This record gives sequence, C-alpha cells and structure tokens, in this order.
Amino acid sequence: MSDTTVREVASPAPDFSGWACPAPLRDQPRIVMGHGGGGVLSAELVEHVFAPAFGGTVLAGLADSAVVTLGGARLAFSTDSYVVRPLFFPGGSIGDLAVNGTVNDLAMSGARAAYLSCGFILEEGVEVALVARVAEALGAAARTAGVEVATGDTKVVEAGHGDGIYLNTAGIGLIPDGVDIRPQRAAPGDVVIVSGPIGVHGVAVMSVREGLEFGVGIESDCAALGGLVEAMLAVTPDLHVLRDPTRGGLATALGEIAAAASVGVVVQERSLPVPETVANACAVLGLDPMYVANEGKLVAFVPRAQADAVLEAMRCHPLGAEATVIGECVTDHPGMVVARTGLGGTRVVDLPIGEQLPRIC
Repeated sequence: MSDTTVREVASPAPDFSGWACPAPLRDQPRIVMGHGGGGVLSAELVEHVFAPAFGGTVLAGLADSAVVTLGGARLAFSTDSYVVRPLFFPGGSIGDLAVNGTVNDLAMSGARAAYLSCGFILEEGVEVALVARVAEALGAAARTAGVEVATGDTKVVEAGHGDGIYLNTAGIGLIPDGVDIRPQRAAPGDVVIVSGPIGVHGVAVMSVREGLEFGVGIESDCAALGGLVEAMLAVTPDLHVLRDPTRGGLATALGEIAAAASVGVVVQERSLPVPETVANACAVLGLDPMYVANEGKLVAFVPRAQADAVLEAMRCHPLGAEATVIGECVTDHPGMVVARTGLGGTRVVDLPIGEQLPRIC
C-alpha cells in the first residue's frame, strides 16, 4: 500500500474539546457497558453524540416514544433493541421482551400499538431450532398484545462477532384525541403510582445467568401494558406522565421525569412494593431494588383529584392488581428525587452512572 493510500484512509483522532459536558463522557473516549445502561452515561451519549448528529425537534423530547402527526393522525413511534443474556429466562425470553418492550413504550404515550417491525441479527453457527423458538415466542407475545408484526429483516454476522441472537423492534400506534402524556407534564401535587412489585425482571435474569439460587423461584414480570393503560385512560384522559421503568429501574424513571418537568419527587420508602424474594436477592447481590429493571410495570403521575379513581381502575386490571401509591410531586428540590426512610430521614435518589445489571433487556 502506498503512502498516498494511507493518507486517504486514515482519519484524525476525535476532538473532544468542543463537547459541552466535561465528565464523564469526555473521559470515556471508547464505549463501555455503562453507555447502554440507561443511566447518566447513556443520557450523555444521546445528548452529545446522537442528538446533535440527527437534529430535529421530535427527537428532542427524548420520551419512551416519539409523538408525530401524519395525515392528521397523532401517532406514537418507537424502536428498541434487545441483547439480553440468556435468551430464555424464568417468565420470558428475548422474543417476549422485543414485543412487550416496544408495545409498552408506545403505551407510555397513551397509544395502542398497531404494527411492529422486527429485525433478527443472527450469529453464524446458531442453531435454526433456537431461532425458531425465539420467533415463536415473539409471535405468541405479539398475538397476546394484539399487535401485528408487519415487516422485518434478517442479518447474519460471522461466528464470534455476536452472541447468538439480537433483536430490534419498532412500532407505531394511534394516540386518542385529548391525550397528552409526556414527562414535562409532571406537576406539583401529582400522585405517583406504581402498578406493582418492582425489581422482579432484573433479578430473574441475573439468577439464571449467574446460576444463583434464592430458595424461591423468581420469574420476570414481562408483559404488555396496553390494556392497563386503556383502563386508566377510561377513567381520565388527563394522565400527566406514564413511564415503564426498565433499564435503571424505578429510580432512573423518576429522576428523568423530575428533571424533564423541573419538579421535585418525594417517595415513601416504606410504600415501595419490593417483594421479599427480590429484597433478599438484592441484599445478597449488593443491589438497590429501586435501580433494578422491570419489564411489566409502569409508574404514573396522576392529578390528585383523579388519583383514587385511577388507582381503583388499575387494581381491577390483572396487571395492576397490586398497584400502590408511592409518593408525590412537590415544588421543593426541583429536578431531584428524595426518599423518606422508615426512620424519618431522607436520602437523595440519584441517577445511576451506568447499569447495575447489564444485558437484562
């Protein structure tokens, strides 16, 4: 190869000096696992790399799904990728996650999912029978959620350059008239409701990945939440915020909402619905259940006047039978989440830098 050819293909080292935030992204010139964890590193990667490169006003909302208007209809549009390990775990599989995760992102805008796309990225050498099992699980989850897989794609990478099967799904759904659900609408006085026990999915995946035994079997809560959201909207279309606390768990979801709306959030620690099995597992693993991922739960910010009726409607639905009030929105400490402990003190619930449990979705 000539010197001229070398000069043509070589590229200069990236210049980080113009980036707006000096840490921690500038100190991470290479991608680390934490960039995919839904915490501070993920947010900075989006803010400083992807958002400036892509531009546009829709992306700037950074909600679970984008809300767009097309031909006079308001649509929710979302995409997500799934790299969970192992592919099958107690209570679900990567196929279930691919459907339910995208359906739930659309539901967090109040939309009922209509169509999904699905991309399979396969590693050379993976058994066709395993691909078929995942595809069957994905199809069954789609039928349960009432959504159609309308288009898809398949790619294969060389052996050693993947991890068996990765999936990507994108989805669209219609948003009913009069519904405006987004993080920026959280307001002082809102009641914060969680639809059920937290931390179950992350602990279920970790238990089989690491071969841990906790005495009692723990199954993922993976489920499609569209029906639960419809039951809530039937009470009032004026739900301020919905969020499914997946990567980074409940703590990250609350922190992002508080920051987006510039409100404070106060959580009663004793009210957090943490199953005993999850609490025990987290104690063994050194984890905080508030930061452990969920795949079939939502957190809602509801005007106080409608909170009791919404809570009752949630408890009448199978996926909200254990819904509970965990806190409220306040004017104090805007952008911050604090937890009141059982001893009467308070602690700040920070956003995580990365992810306690990587590869759980």
